[in-house]
Amino acid sequence: MPRRRPDPPPPFCPNPRCASHKDPGTWRYKKKGFFSRTRGPRRVQRYLCQRCGRNFSTQTFSPTYWLKRPDLLRRVFWGSLSCSGLRQMAREAGVSHLTVQRLLERLGRHCLLLHEALRPPGAPTEALVLDGFRTFEAGQYWPFDLNLLVGESHFVYGFNDAELRRSGTHTERQRAKRAQLEAAYGRPNPKATRRAVEELVGRVVPEGASAEIRSDEHRAYPLAFRRLAGRRIRHLTTSSKASRTASNPLFPVNLADLLLRHGSANHKRETIAFSKRRQGALYRAAIWMVWRNYVKPRSERRQDAPPGVEIGVVNARLTLSEVLGRRLFPWRASLSGWLERCYFGRIPTRAMARMRRHSPAYAV
Repeated sequence: MPRRRPDPPPPFCPNPRCASHKDPGTWRYKKKGFFSRTRGPRRVQRYLCQRCGRNFSTQTFSPTYWLKRPDLLRRVFWGSLSCSGLRQMAREAGVSHLTVQRLLERLGRHCLLLHEALRPPGAPTEALVLDGFRTFEAGQYWPFDLNLLVGESHFVYGFNDAELRRSGTHTERQRAKRAQLEAAYGRPNPKATRRAVEELVGRVVPEGASAEIRSDEHRAYPLAFRRLAGRRIRHLTTSSKASRTASNPLFPVNLADLLLRHGSANHKRETIAFSKRRQGALYRAAIWMVWRNYVKPRSERRQDAPPGVEIGVVNARLTLSEVLGRRLFPWRASLSGWLERCYFGRIPTRAMARMRRHSPAYAV
């Protein structure tokens, strides 16, 4: 009978208030028995931190911590990229759609942290392409832009959201309904795009660095760039009416928009699978970003390396087992600003009074 492989030692104390959480050099722990499970891993080693007294186990450092169905995590990851809605994934797995929703949220938080851990720490060395991907939440009266910042290598450096007012041609009935909804829930900030682009570019391009950014002729973009103190930004524009071919300077972000809409049920033009909350759409976008950057080849025909390999942030294409290899802790990532609000589920949906935040004591 083959001998069981020993568990790897715990890397640090999972308690964020413990001094050994970020500085495990002086950490002391001891084994404290084990417990058995009906699903793998069947035998889980327990530990005790001798510095803060927190009990934990090897499962604490796995992305499947506290899951009764850890086998569903991989299926939901691929389902979210295969144009499946929550209820379709739930029927296929034989579970509630709320179970799928919670797993998507967990995967989204994990992918946010993974991308921040792998993203190049300094200024991008390639030209960047900026665009707002138009979609909606809760209904077509509540559109928003998913702002994407993509490199020439097709690496997605980051994204955020900007709430918008419904525009375009309206019938009298639609105009009256929009006015009724805005009277009840308020009107989106007209400066939302400028503020979102300022936050996104400021996060990707550090102070003191320079960057070339290509975009369409959106009037809010130059305003945002001028407000970014200490950054030298060369802004080049291309008409949004230009043919969206590979020779278009905006092709990397145009292709990202196409792939995002092609593989995500919640972003179809006419669908009943639209995101009911903007926060849910952002979690799914984080999953898509990790898949696009580190898993998917740049070309399906050539089956070449993903963009993350192209710019040197990873050595080889990541498998899903490597993406979900270990649990990532927000306290070790130093999240702030929009990233922190997104991770903890604090992006509101105007049409919903109750905002379901992510605030458990241990399962961060």
